Amino acid sequence: MKRDTSAAAVGGPVPWVLATLSSFPPALIVIFISMMPIVELRGTILLWSVQDSVFTLAGLPYPDAWLEVYVLAVIGNLIPIPFLLLFFPRVEKWLRRWAMFDRFFNRLFARTRRKASASVEKRGSLALLLFVAIPLPITGAWTGSLVSYLFGLDIQKSFIFITMGVLIAGMIMLAMVLISPWLALAVIAVFTAVLLALGR
Repeated sequence: MKRDTSAAAVGGPVPWVLATLSSFPPALIVIFISMMPIVELRGTILLWSVQDSVFTLAGLPYPDAWLEVYVLAVIGNLIPIPFLLLFFPRVEKWLRRWAMFDRFFNRLFARTRRKASASVEKRGSLALLLFVAIPLPITGAWTGSLVSYLFGLDIQKSFIFITMGVLIAGMIMLAMVLISPWLALAVIAVFTAVLLALGR
């Protein structure tokens, strides 16, 4: 007997989220999820590969639609990046008027500079590319844009190298999920745990 994996059969707040997503064309869903921080392209490709356990992207079946999903996820991941690179200084200045955000940015910037300073100062934009290309939740295009801003890297060069990093990250994710979605999930979980342990 086939298990019911529809939105209505899932408990909690999930049915509302899935029903809302299901009302949009699958291409827009892929683009939208890829635009989100932390999730980005790597989360979208992983979700697509295990979609039968959550919801179905009609017209983008796994694994046949790998090229369409890759292209759409790359587009979605890159959409916010020019805006982040161009407008982050203005947004930061405006938000720093409140003490809460001022403290938040001070901690965020100090942590990011401490974690990335050695590699960025030594290798510049190449380090930015490698940072974005690693398919982990904390090393995506959003964080790469923040690193670019913090270290005053050239905006045009940063966008080019972030784009290259997104393309590489997508290829790595696709290779893993086409072998096995659960293998991809396990690899990401292990490397994330290792990085967090090293960070401590």
